[in-house]
Amino acid sequence: MTFWTYLLHCADRTYYTGHTDDLEKRLYQHQEGILGGYTATRRPVELVWTEAFATREEAKAAELKVKNWSRAKKEALIAKDWDRLKRASVPPTERQARVSTSLDGPPRLRSGKREGEGQPPLAPPPVIVLVHPQLGENIGKAARAMLNFGLTELRLVAPRDGWPNPDAGPAASGADIVLAEAGLYDSLAEAVADCTTVYATTVRKRGVTKPVLTPEQAAKQVHASAGRSAYVFGPERSGLETDDVALAHNIVTVPINPEFGSLNLAQAVILLAYEWSKGVALASPPAVDLDPPAPQGEVEQFIDHLTRDLEAAGYFFPPERTEATLRTIRTAITKTGWSHNDIRMMHGIIATLGKARKSARGNDRS
Repeated sequence: MTFWTYLLHCADRTYYTGHTDDLEKRLYQHQEGILGGYTATRRPVELVWTEAFATREEAKAAELKVKNWSRAKKEALIAKDWDRLKRASVPPTERQARVSTSLDGPPRLRSGKREGEGQPPLAPPPVIVLVHPQLGENIGKAARAMLNFGLTELRLVAPRDGWPNPDAGPAASGADIVLAEAGLYDSLAEAVADCTTVYATTVRKRGVTKPVLTPEQAAKQVHASAGRSAYVFGPERSGLETDDVALAHNIVTVPINPEFGSLNLAQAVILLAYEWSKGVALASPPAVDLDPPAPQGEVEQFIDHLTRDLEAAGYFFPPERTEATLRTIRTAITKTGWSHNDIRMMHGIIATLGKARKSARGNDRS
């Protein structure tokens, strides 16, 4: 069987990345809005890039990789412009460190080594297993939480209301690829049969002696593992049964208020997914450089300006409290770390207020 990773160009000029084992059927589903989610409101869509893989794991890995690319990188991939793709792949701060590139491997650094050389292979992402989930809406919310942090493989064990469930799609808010590829199993043992490490999530003591980890500790183990791992979640109302926990290798418990240990399913999924995501390179909000603090001389000039206007307005009363009041004002101003532009703005505000007072006095005389 062949598995495909693909890119769609949507009607609003955005790109959608997915994977499938039936490319023709999946394209039809996107065009007709059958899948719901992201592409349903952005039709028509156009298939602009595909790549075939021998296994689903390879296709999913490629999907996650391309999904996190910038628009420039995706368009270079579509155009098969490999030079442009390489340029778009290198952050500007690192471009000066690159001394050569080659089509047969990653760029070499000044050290002579290729990127990633000598590093252990990345562990596969964990699968999320929901045991006897009750509401389709909660399954959709869990899928949304997964995709937010780069997880795409969802396995469902005997959902109460069957599968597929029409309530899941709207709640997923665009995470339709997770729902479309979700696996359905009759038992937890079947769902985790290919996993080397299984983590049962619970806040209750089940009479089972297992190592107990925090989400952060579990994520570190997953990244260090050579095999596939699974995070297992129980039904919304009761959580995992003792037999389910007994099947796991470890228990994951979120440090939580002992007087109110109630997380909904999506909250629990997002906590574990987030901790796992900290070990992979997901997109981050762009950093914004703050203006440097203003020199102390500028701050002193502003304090003098403010003091003169406050004295003119009769602010310092009674007079014997003037020194203490000035000290309080100075403390408040110097601890804020105002920039040069902040100081200029405050000068302008005070000057404008002074002009307004003079104008008002002139009108009173007339």
